[in-house]
Amino acid sequence: MSNKIIFQFDDNLEYQKKAVNSVVELFRGLPKSLDSIYAERIRRSFTEKDPVRNIDIVKGNKLFQNLKKVQLKNGLFTDEKAYNKHERDFTVEMETGTGKTYVYLRTILELHKEYGFKKFIIVVPSVAIRKGVEKSIEQLREHFKRLYNVDLSKYSFIYDSNNLGKVNNFVEENNLSICVMNIQAFNKDSNKIRKDDEYAKNLWRDIKFVRPIVLIDEPQKIEGTANKKSQSLKAIDELEPLFTLRYSATHKNLYNQVYKLDSYEAYKKDLVKKIRVKTINSVISKDFPYIRYTYFTKDYKARIEIFSQEQGQSIRFRSFDVENGFSLYELSGGLPQYKDMFIAEQPHKEKALKIVSVNGDIELKLGESNKKLEDKEIIRIQINLAIANHFKKQFEILEEGKRIKSLTLFFIDEVKKVRDSEASDGRGAYLKIFDEEYLKIVQKYKEKIEKYKNYFPHYEDVNLVREGYFALDKKKKEVEVEYKKENEVKAKSQEDIDRGIELILEKKDELISFNEPLAFIFSHSALREGWDNPNVFTLCTLKNGSSEIAKKQEIGRGLRLPVDVTGNRSLDKNVNELTVIANDSYENFSRMLQEDFNKNINKNEVTSDLLLVTLEKSGIPKIKITSELVDEFKKELIEKRVMDSNNVLLKNGEEDIKEIHFLNETLQEHSIQIAENFVKYMVEKGSNRIEIANGDNEPIVNKRRSFISEKDFENLFEELGTNLSKKAIYKCKIDKEKYIESSIEKINNYISNFDLKQIVELIDSKGNYDDTGKINLEKGIEDKIELSEIEATPKSDFEIANYIMYHTMLPRLAILKIISGLEKEKRKALDIQDVLENVTEILLENLNEMKAEKVFEYEVIDGYVTDTEKIFEVDNKINEEDFENKRRLFQAKKGSRSLSDYYKLDSDGEKEFAEKLENDENVLMFTKLKKGGFVIDTPYGNYSPDWAIIYKNSSENNENNVGIYFIVETKADKKEKDLTTVEKNKIKCGKLHFEAISKEVKFNWVNNYDDFKRKFKKHYK
Repeated sequence: MSNKIIFQFDDNLEYQKKAVNSVVELFRGLPKSLDSIYAERIRRSFTEKDPVRNIDIVKGNKLFQNLKKVQLKNGLFTDEKAYNKHERDFTVEMETGTGKTYVYLRTILELHKEYGFKKFIIVVPSVAIRKGVEKSIEQLREHFKRLYNVDLSKYSFIYDSNNLGKVNNFVEENNLSICVMNIQAFNKDSNKIRKDDEYAKNLWRDIKFVRPIVLIDEPQKIEGTANKKSQSLKAIDELEPLFTLRYSATHKNLYNQVYKLDSYEAYKKDLVKKIRVKTINSVISKDFPYIRYTYFTKDYKARIEIFSQEQGQSIRFRSFDVENGFSLYELSGGLPQYKDMFIAEQPHKEKALKIVSVNGDIELKLGESNKKLEDKEIIRIQINLAIANHFKKQFEILEEGKRIKSLTLFFIDEVKKVRDSEASDGRGAYLKIFDEEYLKIVQKYKEKIEKYKNYFPHYEDVNLVREGYFALDKKKKEVEVEYKKENEVKAKSQEDIDRGIELILEKKDELISFNEPLAFIFSHSALREGWDNPNVFTLCTLKNGSSEIAKKQEIGRGLRLPVDVTGNRSLDKNVNELTVIANDSYENFSRMLQEDFNKNINKNEVTSDLLLVTLEKSGIPKIKITSELVDEFKKELIEKRVMDSNNVLLKNGEEDIKEIHFLNETLQEHSIQIAENFVKYMVEKGSNRIEIANGDNEPIVNKRRSFISEKDFENLFEELGTNLSKKAIYKCKIDKEKYIESSIEKINNYISNFDLKQIVELIDSKGNYDDTGKINLEKGIEDKIELSEIEATPKSDFEIANYIMYHTMLPRLAILKIISGLEKEKRKALDIQDVLENVTEILLENLNEMKAEKVFEYEVIDGYVTDTEKIFEVDNKINEEDFENKRRLFQAKKGSRSLSDYYKLDSDGEKEFAEKLENDENVLMFTKLKKGGFVIDTPYGNYSPDWAIIYKNSSENNENNVGIYFIVETKADKKEKDLTTVEKNKIKCGKLHFEAISKEVKFNWVNNYDDFKRKFKKHYK
């Protein structure tokens, strides 16, 4: 194993490619500026080359249409007024740890490859971020060389005011040029780059002339207030960039947002580590009558955390909302230490919470518990928990067969607590505690360390396993950080911080090698920006005398997916988890962290992606779901008072949408499904919370249950698995001529409604030279003209057919027949790429619809089976918050015939269905099928039904009560007329699939449990 790990990068991550393409597609088909060859010239000496400008592009309608198209794909609203104000600003939102720097560097290379853009400036708000970009360029050198045949390090440079020659090259070079600059380098008139040199040469003027594309990393850090633009943004505006791309996880302003990957999406897609919180309370004895007052609720109750135990389960920390008279003994599930303890009076926001007890009354202020700990004791517990968790996590990883080194990061508030020059051995208070606790814990793990001794070099030498990274002065001496005010450091301290971060980044590649014994790092919280090492698995904030929680920015330092010793990212969900050691209760920490993650999210906001998914799931053909339809949907919701003009759901909005009579024909046709899906996705949006597991409790294990004799259980389980594991493919017979005729009709209708005209802005400008020889352009009359049709390169029928054939797999002859059947003027429209793409989509949708209608049977594929482990995979993502949302969590009772202990459900109707299955004595076994585990092949793609049920067969001909197997799709409270065409066709496919694989398995859809009994009655009696 090398001391330096070479990071490997995956160039095929779908979400990163989508972020890149969202920017690239903005400029697709944009005409070049006609007057660029007559543009202003800069007077330069005979020894200098002429500046090389970026190719200019015509802004206006085509760019706006491209923006709308990109935003529709990504579920984002288009705001025409905002576009008119910020027509050259585009925003990409990417959650911390998902590869934002990778994405914008790759975007530069794609823009260069696709359009020939050459001049790029990456603007960063601090040296820390600049150092990170510099490190990324170094790490990505070989990766991008392989993809683009471009050496990124050769074509990029870090701006240095002492070496302005590189800036001069940036202006003159006729190839790709990328400049990385701190905003501080050019946001003041006094900056060196803005001043004339002795030859009256001004580099700032030269850079402005080349029309660079500016990328801003973390723009929120350089923006001013709503009323006053910052000097930094003014400086960027002065450059008049060709356009500006803004990248961050926490934007203040979302100008023309083209891509969004927020916290919730990143968590849902497993693109970052999950979070587990372990608190100092985890050391409290479970015999102690622990009570903590964590929160005063909106409905005037007190939320308390106590020990509690449900029948058959372990004692856990649980939270309850209480008021006057509540019995803690009952809430705890009868734990003896809470006997005769009651809430003494109605909670009040301004008063302490009173609890009466036989051992004396207790009064708790908000945030307090009845377990009092000294500050020094709290610090020792935190350090002990962090070290213990470090070793526990490291051994879990190794026992999973993964070679990933675990790191633990301590954030502190004073250097002196780690490095104390006044102490005889130079150790601060925190380091002394660490050394004592480390040696104790190592002794406990001696046997396991010996088993994996190659992974723990010099583990016994405490001086080698821990290190501090702090601000450094010019002599590289560790110094304290000085603040002007809270969270705002002094300029000199910022320079010291930057030197400390440089040291962190230099060590980044070595830290994740097992050959490097260093695994425990102490760092000042002010240096957190420099910490983006992916292998931080334990994070602990040590602040003496403070219960302040770590915020998202601090937690974000440990959320990146870990890297193994080969440099590859781990995608293992069992490994990818960050444990935070907090000086707080789980309840309060989790709530505050959720608020920090979601501070920009309003659960009542009706977002574009919500409207889009509502339309998609309501059976509307994809080709009809345009940005215009989304806008029309939004407009009607506002007019009918379902939501307001700020896109916020009104008080009775979820009820009022059910009564809407839409004016738009497409919306009216699908109004029932639209109302149902709108409500469903608004409810889901309100419950979109980052999962934060409670590390103080034993993990909740969702296991497979054995509720009858082992032999009978195995027989039932095996038989069910055999029936579900068989794979079958559908057969359909399409009327080719009917398909061709209907396709021609659909395409002619579509092109008739497509706007083939292009609007171009014309500006009459006059140019005059002043006394210095500088040209001044005076803006004159503005006008708009409408061209007869969009400019497009003519395509032959053969080229069009090849394109369509590649994307649909249709035979060339059928495609050529469709093309030749189009009206003459309509055929010309296929030369326009946008039209061609949409026509391809029409053909594909028409094909899938006709296939689905004409599926007549399924054929079993001999020798091909799905692994039953995948079909019956248990959902282990059950946590404390799921228990709070009892409406959506099914928990099997004792004696239940449920295959698993827990199921997460999609609706109240499903919960009711599961409970009735559980209470039906004729049910021998049932399970919720995991999405994607068991699938049926259909023309629309894979389809996963909801339930598998084995029902007792009590017919006279069945003496042994052998079970009948039912596969059920639940459509809660729907009537048959409410089903979409796609839903009906999928159900038909499901029936045909099971007819092919087994006569014993029956399939249907139901809207409630009575419907299930009615539809399947003939099979079991």
